[in-house]
Parts: sequence; structure tokens; C-alpha cells
Amino acid sequence: MAAVMPDSDSEDELPPGWEERATVDGSVYYVNHATKGTQWTHPRTGKKKVVSGDLPFGWEKCVSEDGKVFYVDHANRRTTYSDPRLAFATEEKEHAQDFRQRFDGSTMALQVLHGRDLSGKVAVVTGANAGIGYETAHSLALHGCTVVFACRDISRTQAAIDRIKEERAHAVCDVIELDLARLHSVRKFAASLKLRYKKLDMLVLNAGVFGLPFSLTPDGYETTFQVNHLSHMYLTLLLEPLLGQGSRVVVVSSESHRFANLSTTTLSQSALSPTSATHFWSMMAYNNSKLCNVLFGLELARMWEERGIIVNILHPGNMVSSNLSQNWWFYRLLFAIVRPFTKSLQQAASTSVYCATAPELEGATGLYFNNCCRCEPSKVAQDPELAQILWELSMSMIQAVIDPGEGTAAVDN
Repeated sequence: MAAVMPDSDSEDELPPGWEERATVDGSVYYVNHATKGTQWTHPRTGKKKVVSGDLPFGWEKCVSEDGKVFYVDHANRRTTYSDPRLAFATEEKEHAQDFRQRFDGSTMALQVLHGRDLSGKVAVVTGANAGIGYETAHSLALHGCTVVFACRDISRTQAAIDRIKEERAHAVCDVIELDLARLHSVRKFAASLKLRYKKLDMLVLNAGVFGLPFSLTPDGYETTFQVNHLSHMYLTLLLEPLLGQGSRVVVVSSESHRFANLSTTTLSQSALSPTSATHFWSMMAYNNSKLCNVLFGLELARMWEERGIIVNILHPGNMVSSNLSQNWWFYRLLFAIVRPFTKSLQQAASTSVYCATAPELEGATGLYFNNCCRCEPSKVAQDPELAQILWELSMSMIQAVIDPGEGTAAVDN
């Protein structure tokens, strides 16, 4: 159970005469100038704090001729003697799930990353050339992360990368073709990624379709189900060798999962992927695919917890203005009407970025977030029996397409 945390940061204010400092390795200590004493615990809260070992993005530590340490903020062309890491200090956690809410529905993705240096990190974002995926990739890239755009349309993706490079010429963005309507494309993507990169710090399963009329993919599965769930599951399993201790898998689901109609008695391949338009409703297909996202994410978190891989699920926002509504004029009209009352794309990307990077989520896995705040998914989504049925069905459906003669190796390698 999470520790009780103060409702605001007012308790974090130091009493008069105290100063906060940080050691080279990131431990925070406190100096009492009146007594000349020091201590590791905050004089008001009694808690210990730590900071990242790295300076915020764009900062440099320097030493003057007389031996004094100072810090240079190259982006804003200013210097200070105060360690800039202290602005982002976090309390040490007794338990992995001890963290307080720092952001909300109005927070921008770039605000979540304020002061963070992601240099050396590698992220894959599916559907990164537009909408929430673009803002997620854009925000990560501006803070030094190497971002692999996993997209179907290479020309549109390159145009999106060019826009980012106009803002930050040295941004490191890569593109590898990924068509989620084809499981063999997923396999090819994973093989290409493994040739280029030896590790993966963040895997953001963002791409999705909404409101599609009934259609089957070239693999013979209902399109919404395959694109939103099945191919993402296969992609994640294929990329397991690149994921290690501290890597994060971020599953973009939706509050729509609460309106799914799947259960342990109704879940079947025909329910997940009907073969005809009879009784097909695009909205329910979407709801069910989003429930599959949560069930998959929670089951994956349980399976990979011992390996230290963090898996969390999120809802980005309601009816966010993006390409998601492009498939039917009624949805386009509805999204346009509510646009003034919904999140911007930067706000919608904030929870994805939060789950992918927030230091306080280190070790916290198998959680569901909305507005950068932990909340409970539906009871159905937390049903381990339903998750197991979905897992086995999904694996068999993947296997049926990849190569029935190869056994599980076709899925896992």
C-alpha cells in the first residue's frame, strides 16, 4: 500500500537558515547554516531525497579558476552556483508504488520532461508520424532520446521527422517501416530493429485505429483487433531480447475499455475477430480491442516483473483531435464539435511520456494511468482468467499466420 503523501509541496519548503545540496552520486543533504551541521533527511518532512546523476538537458558543470563549481545553462545562456538537479529531486521510496501525483490533465508532454536529459536512451513509438504518437516522439527527441518511428507511411514519417529537426537539428530520429495489419511486417520490423540497436529503453505501443467499417487484414483478422492489439502483442514479444532491467513498455489503451462486452464465457476467436459484417459494430470492436490492451499489459507486467521490465497502461484523453476519427464523417463531426473541450495533442501525449520516463515510476509496474495519475481499470480488465484466455487465443492466432509448422519459436523469436 502506498505511503500517505502530503497534498502539496508546501512541506518541502526549507526552514530559514537551511540549504539543500546534492552529492555527485545524487544523494541530497541539508545544511543548517546556524549550527553548521548537515543531515540526510529533510528538516520538515524527515524524508530522504535523491536526484538523477545526470544534469538536466542542456546544462554543463564547470569549475572556475579559483576552484568554485558552477553550472551553465547553454539553452538560456545563464550560469548559477546552485546544482540544477535539485529542482527535480524526488523522495526516496520505501516501496515501488510510493509516489505522489505531480501532473494532471492540463499538463503538456514537454512539461513532464522539463529538465530531463534522455541522451543515450532509445525509444520505439508506433504510429509516431501523426497525432498523439507524433507529440510523444517529438517530446522525447527534443530531450535527446533516440526515437525510432515505427510507421507504415515512410514519406509522411520522414516529413514528421523533418519538422522535429527544424526545431532541434541534432535530434536523433530513425524510421523503420511497420504495417500493423500484417504480422510478417511486424516480424520484419523487429528483425531490422535488432540489427540497428542492441537495447531498447522505451517501447510505446501507441498506434491504433477507430471507427473502421468491417474489414479483414491480409492476415484474415478483423482490422481493429489486429492493429490495436494482436500486432502490438506480437511486436512486444519479438522485442523482448532488447528489453532489460529498467526498460519500459507503455501500452496506450482507452477508458473505452470499460464498455467492452467480453467475458470469460464470451471470449473466443470469433468474438475477437468476426469473419463477416453480421452483428459487427465498429465502436464495440474498438472497446474490445482497448480491453485487450489492458488485459495484455497487466499480464505482461506480471510475467516480466522479475526481469525488472516495467509495463504500464494508460488512457491518453477523451476524443482528442487527431487522425483517429478520420474513418467516418459522423465521428469527424463529433470530434470537431467537442474539440474546444478536449485535450490538445501535447496534453494527450503527457501520460505516455510520463509512463515512459517518470523517475518515480521506477519499479512500479502493472498500473493504469489517466491524466498522469494512477487509477483503477475496470474489474473485467483485472480478471486473470480472462487475461489468460486472451493470451492463449492471441498466441494461437499469431502462430496460425506466421508459420504453423515452427511451433512457439515463430512467435517468440
